[in-house]
Amino acid sequence: PCVTLLCSVLAEKTGKVLGEFCRCYREQYGVALFNSVRYEIEGNGGPQAQLLHRKVPLEDHVIYSGNLFQYIEENKKWRNRFCVVPHNYGLVLYENKLAYERDLSPRVLINSAGYKILTSVDQYLELVNSSLPGVTPKSGHSPILKCPTDFPLILWHPYARHYYFCVMTGKEQEKWRAVFQDCVRHCNNGISEDSKVEAPAFTDAIRMYRQSKEQYGTWDMLCGTETQVLSNLVMEELLPELRTTISPRLKGKAQERQRTWIQISDAVYRMVYEQTKAQYDAVMAQCEQERPQMESTIRTDMDQIITSKEHLASKIRAFVLPKAEVCVRNHVQPYISSILEALMTPTSQGFAEVREVFFKEVTDMNMNIVNEGGLEKLVEYMEKLSHLAFHPVKMQSCYDKMDQLKLEGLQQRFDVSSTSVFKQRAQIHMRQQMDDAVYTFETLLHQELGKLQGKDDLCKSIQRILERVLKKYDYDSSTVRKKFFREALLQITIPFLLKKLAPTCKGELAKFQELIFEDFASFILVENTYEEVVLQSVMKDIMQAVKEAAVQRKHNLYRDSMVMHNSDPNLHLLGEGVPIEWGEEYSGQPEAEPLSDKRRRAKQVVSVIQDDEGVLPYEVGTEVLLQPGSPEPREPEEPDPGAPPSSLGAVEVIREALEKENLSAAPPSPAPRADVPSGAGMPQAAPASPVPEADVSSETRVPCATPASPTPGAETPSPPAGAPCHQPSDKETGEEVVLPGGECSPPQPMGMTESGEGVQTEF
Repeated sequence: PCVTLLCSVLAEKTGKVLGEFCRCYREQYGVALFNSVRYEIEGNGGPQAQLLHRKVPLEDHVIYSGNLFQYIEENKKWRNRFCVVPHNYGLVLYENKLAYERDLSPRVLINSAGYKILTSVDQYLELVNSSLPGVTPKSGHSPILKCPTDFPLILWHPYARHYYFCVMTGKEQEKWRAVFQDCVRHCNNGISEDSKVEAPAFTDAIRMYRQSKEQYGTWDMLCGTETQVLSNLVMEELLPELRTTISPRLKGKAQERQRTWIQISDAVYRMVYEQTKAQYDAVMAQCEQERPQMESTIRTDMDQIITSKEHLASKIRAFVLPKAEVCVRNHVQPYISSILEALMTPTSQGFAEVREVFFKEVTDMNMNIVNEGGLEKLVEYMEKLSHLAFHPVKMQSCYDKMDQLKLEGLQQRFDVSSTSVFKQRAQIHMRQQMDDAVYTFETLLHQELGKLQGKDDLCKSIQRILERVLKKYDYDSSTVRKKFFREALLQITIPFLLKKLAPTCKGELAKFQELIFEDFASFILVENTYEEVVLQSVMKDIMQAVKEAAVQRKHNLYRDSMVMHNSDPNLHLLGEGVPIEWGEEYSGQPEAEPLSDKRRRAKQVVSVIQDDEGVLPYEVGTEVLLQPGSPEPREPEEPDPGAPPSSLGAVEVIREALEKENLSAAPPSPAPRADVPSGAGMPQAAPASPVPEADVSSETRVPCATPASPTPGAETPSPPAGAPCHQPSDKETGEEVVLPGGECSPPQPMGMTESGEGVQTEF
């Protein structure tokens, strides 16, 4: 009864938060729709990009695959897993490589949105200790997690379950870390920018809701899909109260209480997710149903709506602007140049590194073509170059530049909780600019190939095209960075100004509501118009600061008046053509391969360091890990069609966790010794034979007169890609178990397979 009551209270509080958010969303939907239609009619485009943008995404590649060890919480053992990262950046874990090659169902699918990648157990323990105040293991006691190697990789989330991995060498750890961070970066960016109505309506509704709770500024958990972001919003409010209620009732050693708390938090998060998804889908459907009528009204009365909005803005401006300008002059203007400089240095270094990596890869390719052969080698290198932007290891030097971003005292002054939002945004821009440069290069080169005579012409043409693309990259890079700087400055200063002005202005806004015609009330909001006036009060200073930086040629920024007159007038027509298939077009094949064969040839972007399944070295005791020759655990059985939904599964998890801790004040059962592995006493596994590490670039090069930098190597071919790339489901914030039939099972309570390993489930 206690657990049922708790779940009922949680569901009620979740419904209340979602109800308030949905009200904000419906209001912002009308405003976003009006802005979208107005932009469509009036147009307000900026400078035209010089580089081409890939319209058909690359989907025939695997980012990375290889073996690592995963800690299974249910039986407290480390298991060897074969991990595949497909082009959609989901983490897919198989029992072993053979299971992947045989197209068996994966053990786990992980959507890494909202996770942090930790490479130190101490970092992890610090976060775990802070998540449950007052519960810290005493000195000398075993911590919640012990890693058998010195190279852990831990995925930590403030609400969802955690994942524990380790590898055998530092080189493997660095490569996996780069891959995992790329997955997090991609999954965090889960709200589609192609949506011109739903996306701005959602993000504005989140911002308005948080501001109504006196929470201004950037938010670290605005990551993932809309449902994931909303679940984070609910958990942000639920967790403190839940912690206060549950924490005193947890029994056992500190480690057990921490472990139980993580399981309870994860179970609540899954309950919240299911309820959030249902409620958000309902409000989305309602808005979509009303959209045709709203859009018809907007198009019919566009002029009247604009006139009405301008009249409202003039009244609010007369009331707010004098106060806002004083606030800007005293509290913002003196610091704009300092913030801009702090942003410009690491960002521009990162974009310069993108340029350098692209230049190096193309130059090395050209020099190797001179020494190794003509068109045949070109095809091989171009297939690798086309995936350069998606190579986490080669791009890592670009991303690392953003780690230098420090706002120092400015961060506290403007109440910026973290710089991670700006770092990630800049890194996404870097990857996009790299892919645009690569795609423009291969499009121009493909156009030239039919006119070339011999190897010398090919090399000269490559060099000439490279110079053209670099000029275009410099121009586009400047445009993208200036836009990023303006947006970042607004993200930092606007919440600060709104918070400063709230005591004197916010309470007076209600009187302006009467200025809006009832027919237009869905498209004009007093709160949004007020924020636009505040934005205008600081926008002039921000634009001037960025303009001055460009005039002084700081960090290779171009002036706004700078236009590339030597741009290719027909280049963008080339980008509308069919995607280039280098292997198919120039490999001499008489006809196109069937789709199944093409998928089987999927290239792996990052080469494998260690492809063998090893054995972990244990200092105290040993345990036999699952090797290819060991009996495989049985797959979970098909669920009963009448099985309860995932929310009830989460209830069972909470009930089991609370009963385990004997909330009725029964004495806790003795915990197993943490210093002895659960496999102690089992036959000792043979030590793994040393495996030579293969460098990323492993092909044989022909010596040439000019020493060339290492070029992209012949990657270890990935396992056959006949197995479908499992998309990180919109229904998950962590993982889900996939049944042998290929369909994902509905979420079930955490159980045990006959092998003793917990069936890892998540919505």
